[in-house]
Amino acid sequence: MFRIKKLDIFITKQFGLLFVGTFFICLFVLMMQFLWRYVDELIGKGLSLEILAQFFWYMGLGLMPQAFPLAILLSSLIAYGNLGESSELTAIKAAGISLMQSMRSLIVITILIACISFFFQNVVVPHANVQFSQLLLSMKQKSPELEIPEGIFYGGIPGSNLYVEKKDLETGRLYGIMIYRQSNSYEDQTIILADSGMLQSTAEKKHLLLTLWSGEWFENMRSQDMGGTAEVPYRRETFSHKTILLDFDGDFNLADVAAISGDAKAKNLKKIMTDLDSIRLSNDSIGRQFYQEARGYTLFAAELSASDSTKLQSMKAEEMPCMDSIYARMSKDQQREATRMAARQAQNAVNDLSFKSDYANHINRNERTHMIEAIGKFTLALSCIIFFFIGAPLGAIIRKGGLGVPVIISVLVFIVYYIFENSGIRMARDDNWTVWFGTSISTMVLAPLAVFFTYKANRDSTMFNIDAYKQLVMRMLGLRVHRNITKKEVIIEEPKYLLDADMLTNINVDINKYSEQHKLLRWPNPINVFFRPGDDHDIEHIFHVLEVAVEDLSYTRNNQVLMMLNQIPIIATHAHTRPFERKWLNIIIGLFLPTGLFFYFRMIRFRVRLYKDLQNVIRVNQELIPKVVELGDIKTEAKMYVEPTSK
Repeated sequence: MFRIKKLDIFITKQFGLLFVGTFFICLFVLMMQFLWRYVDELIGKGLSLEILAQFFWYMGLGLMPQAFPLAILLSSLIAYGNLGESSELTAIKAAGISLMQSMRSLIVITILIACISFFFQNVVVPHANVQFSQLLLSMKQKSPELEIPEGIFYGGIPGSNLYVEKKDLETGRLYGIMIYRQSNSYEDQTIILADSGMLQSTAEKKHLLLTLWSGEWFENMRSQDMGGTAEVPYRRETFSHKTILLDFDGDFNLADVAAISGDAKAKNLKKIMTDLDSIRLSNDSIGRQFYQEARGYTLFAAELSASDSTKLQSMKAEEMPCMDSIYARMSKDQQREATRMAARQAQNAVNDLSFKSDYANHINRNERTHMIEAIGKFTLALSCIIFFFIGAPLGAIIRKGGLGVPVIISVLVFIVYYIFENSGIRMARDDNWTVWFGTSISTMVLAPLAVFFTYKANRDSTMFNIDAYKQLVMRMLGLRVHRNITKKEVIIEEPKYLLDADMLTNINVDINKYSEQHKLLRWPNPINVFFRPGDDHDIEHIFHVLEVAVEDLSYTRNNQVLMMLNQIPIIATHAHTRPFERKWLNIIIGLFLPTGLFFYFRMIRFRVRLYKDLQNVIRVNQELIPKVVELGDIKTEAKMYVEPTSK
């Protein structure tokens, strides 16, 4: 039975306060990052505070589900980092409570947050996306003179299409202007060309004042009554300066949401699944229609080829001695006309297929977008749980609180998640990957990491211990580790100098025997190296005895002895016999020749180094033994002097 304990309340308070703070921080960061995309729609539009408040409100509601996982990651990492740094996590484990037991209350809270995230995505976010898109579209239509792009036609002005080759952002002047105006019908058009111009809103915001310089005016006059005396097809006017007044309501009016409501982001899960059935049914019917049309083209071409072959076979050889086709029987003019007709038909077929291909891609992309949005509601909620099982174990392993290391790790994890999430969605939307794979790739990458970190933290792993990794790299590269023995501030018992001197003397004798037997400067047999056991117990015994003597002598007060102890090298006892301690690893390395050669020559290098280290040990021991014997004699005399006095 689950009972709420004081520990659960304590950890919940630690996590809850951090989650509230980090949530608003993450939401603010996401809003600022999102705001840069729409900063041009806000600046210089004269928007009221009410409109701006609605804009930021709906933006924040839409970004809340994305802020939940990041806030959970950061808050759980800081919470358990603080517990580890203050040794509270150690006290919890000492009381017999495992890491998973300490996280049980936070697991329940994280699941509730994931459910809240799904509720926001399914109920709140679709409505917020509709309102946000409506506000954004209305902002774009409020001041069109700021929205006119370069190099493409702009249709934001009713009844007119405006093309601008270049725009000066500082002065607002437009260059290379082309305007198409249409009033009643396609035939009743006006075309205006100008070298430069300027577009400004009037004071009452009901019209646009377009000032043009150095241009021409072309107007179709077909619809105008010319009195029946003459028929003028169009009117042409050249001007150096002209002002045109265009009807445009510049006040802030909300745009129609009919086109926005069809977007997948504006629908809840039930609406998406219902529309998906309709979209798939429509796509299937359109696909069948395209197939029947393509099949008709193929059958027509096959029938035409069969008809031509029948005609050619019925012709007599003497009637066309120099011709092998109907085309060759035609005159030059007929051949040119037939060639033009065939090229025109081929081009029409290519255009038709291109249009159908673009339309098919559009309707298929619409189906994939709905599927991506439906699956994304679940994966984003699931990411809250995954991020918790990444953040809490990492905090327990690193044991660093505050906003330093946790923020760096959270940013790195979120960057990995963001890259996989956006790349997968983009590839799925473009039909390069399947929708399920593209929308789930971020979850598939981070879920094993969450399991791995939780497993390591539950076993008190030191996977982020920098010193352990440093020693591992040094062992792999064969780098030497030097002794660093310093003088002890407090010494309870002095070394046994005479016993240590005997041990060092015996070590010199053992090293001489070892060097004569093993011949370290000779190249070893590769078969023995990779395919046979090669433990060197003699050098292990020498190293063990040497370290015992060094450890005992490190408690001396004599600086000269300490200096000579630091000169004794640390001996590697395995690298000179075989690459690895596991036999199957040595066999695999030996069978693969390039790596085998590398480790073979690496082993020879260690054999040479071991030979030099043993010679250095003998040399240092020869200097150290007399000094140690002298200190031992002094200690013995002092002890003999103290004992009679005390009696």
